[in-house]
Amino acid sequence: MDRFELRRLDYSLTEDHVDLQSAYRQFFKTYCGIETVWAAEGSGYDKSLWERLCAMGATTMAVSESAGGDGATLVDLTLVAEEVGRAIAPVPWIDHVCTIRLMERLGADASASVPGERVACLDPSFGVRGERRLIPSASIADDIVIRDGDDVVRLSFDTHPPKVDNIGRLPMAWVRPGDADHRVVLASGADAIASYQRALQEWRVMMAAALAGLLELTLTQAAEFAKTRYTLGVPISTLQGISHALADVAITVQGARNLARRAAWFLDNEPDERPELADAAFAFAAYEAPRAATAAMHVQGGLGVSAEAASSAYALRARGWALAGGDPAASAKRVTDLVSAREAGV
Repeated sequence: MDRFELRRLDYSLTEDHVDLQSAYRQFFKTYCGIETVWAAEGSGYDKSLWERLCAMGATTMAVSESAGGDGATLVDLTLVAEEVGRAIAPVPWIDHVCTIRLMERLGADASASVPGERVACLDPSFGVRGERRLIPSASIADDIVIRDGDDVVRLSFDTHPPKVDNIGRLPMAWVRPGDADHRVVLASGADAIASYQRALQEWRVMMAAALAGLLELTLTQAAEFAKTRYTLGVPISTLQGISHALADVAITVQGARNLARRAAWFLDNEPDERPELADAAFAFAAYEAPRAATAAMHVQGGLGVSAEAASSAYALRARGWALAGGDPAASAKRVTDLVSAREAGV
């Protein structure tokens, strides 16, 4: 049997995977309650939480041992991403990790960024030369890595660009390459652009995993609520209008999680075999997350849609995070193009 034959179909977690995810779940339960999320909405960033997360090794794990890291697999990283989403944590972990992995592939010095001393981010929309672009973590990032035509460049500003208000409560900002105070070309040409494209695939996979974690938490909140509210003497969870809606969310969570893990495995092991999976995972999560989060919120009735409810905060981020990398329909189109080309033998 091919050593990968079973793993192409089986995406269950190993004991080490379970321990890794449990450790980060406990971390966020301890340090990132909903009050922490609300307190950080103004800036989209909790510096204290970020420093604690980096101290735990969440950034260094993402790069190879030769670069001072722990050499985690992409599947490992999706497990942490799920917990970031479950806590809707106000930290730029996904952006940062994808960027330092890209910098390592390009041979750039990331010695300060790997442990998180400098926050790094990239443009997940794959912008082109000269255009300004809205970048999810640009208002707090020390280093912004973007594609500028045939170049991959690192930008920095003496003063961070101002945060743009957004429903995902992300530290987003408009960035125009020509306005940067410092600009360094990290690499140029086809190989550099291919490395950048790989970073975007990783971003989409991890964002899909984060949205799956976010949805699982909304499902848990809604299910607990439904079990404690009664109508005509029975829990509302026994009503088909409630139980069927929650079952649909549960199916969506499992589908999003499995697709993200599958995409991560193929990117790590056979990146040319199923290149459409990263976009498929992101497109599915981006489309289903807002619908499922809204359904879970409606289960809680008037309480669920109130501004003070945690479910409302989750529903907003389900929509906003899904749009952080641009129009998810672009990912759906790439899936169609890749699958069509493969079926046509191109």
